[in-house]
Amino acid sequence: MVSRFRIERLSVCALALAGVMAGLPAFAAGASISQANGTAGLAALAPEERGDILMARGEYMAAIEAYREAPSNAQVLNKTGIAYHHLLAMDLAKQDYEKALLIRPNYPEAINNLGAVYFAEHNFRKAIHYYQKALMLLPNSAVIAANLGTAFFARGKYEPGLAAYRRAFALDPTVFSDSSQVISGPTTNQDRAHQDYCIAELFAEAGMQDRAIEYLRKAFDEGFTDRNKVMENQVFAKLRQTAQFAQLMAEQKSH
Repeated sequence: MVSRFRIERLSVCALALAGVMAGLPAFAAGASISQANGTAGLAALAPEERGDILMARGEYMAAIEAYREAPSNAQVLNKTGIAYHHLLAMDLAKQDYEKALLIRPNYPEAINNLGAVYFAEHNFRKAIHYYQKALMLLPNSAVIAANLGTAFFARGKYEPGLAAYRRAFALDPTVFSDSSQVISGPTTNQDRAHQDYCIAELFAEAGMQDRAIEYLRKAFDEGFTDRNKVMENQVFAKLRQTAQFAQLMAEQKSH
């Protein structure tokens, strides 16, 4: 799982989670770091603000307690869902995301997060549905586009998966640069290998050769075996002229 938030959102996901979640404001929004230090400082803050700081600290149960003290609205319910999501309490996370959507049906962060729950449950069809809906509402979100791509790959649908990845990469070329931004989901080795191969193509097209080599190596490690495809793919034409590529292919030949 997991990830970085966009537009004043804090990264609260962990690689053990099943998707990139969204909807938590930046650390100590409206509160200084000094206020966040110490029990007395936290107690003086409004419940939602206190919950945000506890989330940033990874104290998820305490954050849930704080959010439960805050006025119930879509944003607070989404944050509570994120806290449960971190605890892998998917049913409780789903309940809070759904409650948030009853209040605010077109809340893209909560829709995305609900997609992440279905992804965790291996219900990739539903995950795709919710990621597509969230992306319609937030068309400039590279993270949601990447989520969608990974869900397609998890269903073995490589062409729409690559299309979603291309969109994510066009929106933000750094979206795949941090593994915490990309869903690490329950895909098969074969699907994961195709996924990494496609990401390598995107980096190669962008002239980011080191990153392209990194993801080609990951693809091979996951079981990608079509060396001819790598040697014939025009996307890798310049990459094939590098010493790094020669070394990588020599390594594969020796296996």
